[in-house]
Amino acid sequence: MTTTVLDPRIARFPFPFRDDSYRYSTNVEPARRFTPTEAGGWGDRVLDIDDEYRDELTHRAAILRRDPSRCTVLPHMRAAAWDTLLTVLRELAATHPQRMTLERDGARYRWRNQLLGTEQEFLYGDDASLPGGPLGFAGQQVQEDIVLLDQREGSLWADAGLVTFAADWSLGFDVGMRFLEVHGPVPRIHEERVITRAEQFLMRLQPGQEFRRTNWTMTVDRRLDSSTETYPEWGRDRRLVVDDDRLPDRLHLRVEVQHLIRLAESGAVLFLIRTYLASLTDIARIPAWRRRLGSVLAELPQDMTDYKGLTRYRDAAAHWLTEGWRYAP
Repeated sequence: MTTTVLDPRIARFPFPFRDDSYRYSTNVEPARRFTPTEAGGWGDRVLDIDDEYRDELTHRAAILRRDPSRCTVLPHMRAAAWDTLLTVLRELAATHPQRMTLERDGARYRWRNQLLGTEQEFLYGDDASLPGGPLGFAGQQVQEDIVLLDQREGSLWADAGLVTFAADWSLGFDVGMRFLEVHGPVPRIHEERVITRAEQFLMRLQPGQEFRRTNWTMTVDRRLDSSTETYPEWGRDRRLVVDDDRLPDRLHLRVEVQHLIRLAESGAVLFLIRTYLASLTDIARIPAWRRRLGSVLAELPQDMTDYKGLTRYRDAAAHWLTEGWRYAP
């Protein structure tokens, strides 16, 4: 363990690599297991609230005002949206009982969130009783993005979601697609049947079961919303950052902690996606992380590099992590 005094954001960062190389895998494990790292640890909760809670929810609200389609619920998913809301609120109340409470009187509920100064009554099943409806209101309380998978016809379907912090994909494009279609562009996973095994695993989930996995890419600057809708705002940065002296501060490892939960009432699969960002400068403060990320980037196959959008700056990032950090001020 490092003895350096670290920002809590880095101490809790879910560094995703266990080896010096990376290949796609299901990498699914039970939820709520604390995972120690060289900087601290993460993973003891399903819903993680940190110091950026208010800022990220304010950012989400602004995105939804500009683009309401980021929250989409197909008609047959209304019950799953309500199931999601109660699952999320109950989890928050259980994790933060001093600051969050959920009270019930028949079909009527009262939610209090002292962290946000929120007090809201709602009638279960009445979308109009909540600002944004059940899924929209859930997204006002958690930093996670939310996707709901319906199971029918021997497949999973991405039929509802609230996604404001996508990494180069679009809920508006994917909603209504089969799980296998959503992941169609990802290289190697079909030949190696990774996504088929993942779907089969999810379809076998029993009510209340909870699992998690990590996924990763890289992002220029601390940009949570790198969806395809906003590509004109960030796409050119991939090309320009390679010649920027501030590359170590601008280029971020972007890690998603994805929780997979079978909802008990509706039977839908709840897919929670929490995004964390750490710059190369932050990563370099942990020697084991610096060495490992440098090795992963240097060894990453070209097709995976291209898919993740790293082609322009992969070599520069790997070089800085292995050599350039020595000369940083």
